[in-house]
Amino acid sequence: MARTVQCIKLGQEAEGLEKPPFKGELGQRVFESVSKEAWRMWLEHSKMLINEFRLDLTSEQGQRIWMTEMEKYFFGDGSELPPDFVNSEK
Repeated sequence: MARTVQCIKLGQEAEGLEKPPFKGELGQRVFESVSKEAWRMWLEHSKMLINEFRLDLTSEQGQRIWMTEMEKYFFGDGSELPPDFVNSEK
């Protein structure tokens, strides 16, 4: 049977992640509070952030920005769109 969590992003009970997505306190917090669906939503959002901000996730600075935006996305007021971002999917 699939593990469920009360998803902080969706505001409802949903299937949880199989394991923490990464080590550390934030990884554990995501594991306990974020559903698979919300994690997929974050991955799509983070692709846009990586491209628009030209983040290099192999650098400490890029990782720090990515983690900060993730924390805001799930546990804060939400991750902001970059200035001048135009969603081409509309």
